[in-house]
Amino acid sequence: MTLKHTISLLAGLLVAITLARAEPEVPVDLPAFKEGQYVHQAPTVQDLIANENIHPELKKVILKGRDMFMNTQQLRGKYVFNDLNCKSCHMGEGRMNWSGPVWPAATTLPDFRGKNQHVNSLEERIAGCFAFSMNGKPPPYGSDDMLAMVAYHKWLATGAPVYEKNIGGRGFSHLGREKPELSYQRGKEVYLENCAVCHGENGQGQKKDGAVVFPPLWGNGSYNWGAGMTRIFTAASFIKNNMPLGKPGSLTDDEAWQVANFINSQERPQDPRYTGNVKETREKYLNFHKHTNYGTVVNGDLLGDHDNTGDKPFLKPDVLRPRTFE
Repeated sequence: MTLKHTISLLAGLLVAITLARAEPEVPVDLPAFKEGQYVHQAPTVQDLIANENIHPELKKVILKGRDMFMNTQQLRGKYVFNDLNCKSCHMGEGRMNWSGPVWPAATTLPDFRGKNQHVNSLEERIAGCFAFSMNGKPPPYGSDDMLAMVAYHKWLATGAPVYEKNIGGRGFSHLGREKPELSYQRGKEVYLENCAVCHGENGQGQKKDGAVVFPPLWGNGSYNWGAGMTRIFTAASFIKNNMPLGKPGSLTDDEAWQVANFINSQERPQDPRYTGNVKETREKYLNFHKHTNYGTVVNGDLLGDHDNTGDKPFLKPDVLRPRTFE
């Protein structure tokens, strides 16, 4: 990142900060933190700019990581092959509690992860987001781009204790994992009433001048069948605590579950772990897919029974591999 680029980026951030302060606060209805939970308030860009103890070169790298996080579409065709940005799921710059804040990854990893059944590093966790949520491939481990992403995550964790796992507002599981009775038709009704105005009746989102304004929720431009958001409990909690935009918490728990099920009953790019048989893949990764509709029949269609990888010209990035210690 050049000095000119850095100055321009800082100027843009300061303008955005000023505008944000001028906007009226929107009432929210979010859950209370549980007693004994650690609640972290991640630092802001203002804090980064004002902190004289952070070396200017490190500030550049952190800002580069933030820029990649907020506008991941600049990496379209390189690391990203759908219409999402990191901020699409991790709202509020990845800082926001109840919206999958990303800083806990920096304080709790390395750790065992159930999704791939081995110990993951912070770089590997970020790589997984690129492979599944962005339907792409990650920046190479140790590269300048990966360093920038890691630096941004770790800076957001400034002041947070290491390996504290009882974190308030972390992840997307507030509603629990036990599904209520679900109805595709009821979910469709909730979607059309509350979501279609932004994401479209066909779930393809909205763009303006080629830039994504509201991300697609299914189809080639959305997350693939291996993304965490395909888990109905994950999508339900995210929707409950963050959607509709500007009115988080306004849907009932049941409405959040129903619309999460409807969204995740639509086709999307293939799971990168696909073996060539959808039912076999579901069984192989049942610890994950028991929470999804992948490999099940909905409205007469076997979901995920295809070879479609969306806009990317490959199925699985090489970086997705098992790790064992003998």
